[in-house]
Amino acid sequence: MLSLHGKHSVIISRIPVMQNGLGGVMTRHFPDFELTYCSSLQELTLLQLRRADVIIADIRAPDAIIKSEEERMKHFGDMAAYFRALWDRRSKESPKFDLVSMLAHSEVNKNMTPMEFLGTLTLLIVGGNDTTRNTMTAAVMGLNENPEQDALLRSKPELIPALVAEAVRYHTPLMHMRRTTTADVELRGRKIAKGSKVVMWYISGNRDEERIEDPDSFRIDRNKPRQHIGFGSGVHRCVGERVAELQLRILWEEILTRDMRFEVLGQPKRLYSHLIRGLLTLPVRIIN
Repeated sequence: MLSLHGKHSVIISRIPVMQNGLGGVMTRHFPDFELTYCSSLQELTLLQLRRADVIIADIRAPDAIIKSEEERMKHFGDMAAYFRALWDRRSKESPKFDLVSMLAHSEVNKNMTPMEFLGTLTLLIVGGNDTTRNTMTAAVMGLNENPEQDALLRSKPELIPALVAEAVRYHTPLMHMRRTTTADVELRGRKIAKGSKVVMWYISGNRDEERIEDPDSFRIDRNKPRQHIGFGSGVHRCVGERVAELQLRILWEEILTRDMRFEVLGQPKRLYSHLIRGLLTLPVRIIN
């Protein structure tokens, strides 16, 4: 059986024959495969993962894959039924090394309400899929717009982890999240009452000139490359952070091993969303 690294290598090796834009090939198959592998091996199909597109779809867009909220809820119901059966099966089996099994055997998750269950699945699928593939495309864009950084990366492959961190910071695939305050607080002279709904703009924090030197530049040689909030912070920090970093690191290791180079041929097609900074497609020419 191929290792996770080996299976990703197979996907990368097929890229030159499928040059229809990074959003449609590499950035789609990599996260889908990774989540399939980590969630429940062969049992979690790519069809279920494609429901992530339904979850974030803008029904007003001309090319929307769904046309109504009723259609979206139908997909939600189908997804919940599929995962309920898988979850129940995993909970009756001995613990296995996959995310669904670990969640099903966790004391914290045993008494979830139906909405909590559906919310957990949505986070697993969307959080572990769209954010990572958008960061993949963003890294290609960042290096293409800053050729000196691309040259630096190829001369110093040990900077791959720093590239991963910088791509997450610079792009910030999840732009914000809303929380509810648990106590009265004063922030920079502004009083916020307990129970208030507040929005945390990660994309703004990741360009904070008080904490990050030259924040509007794409640089892979920062002294503290992981000093960003692209994965959130505290108890709400992204549970899949290390998986995402592993996935992105493997991608660029394989790209550099093959000396693959990308020439961006046009502007990306962006997702219409105030939450996910999505890149649907990016036209490129792959050179190797």
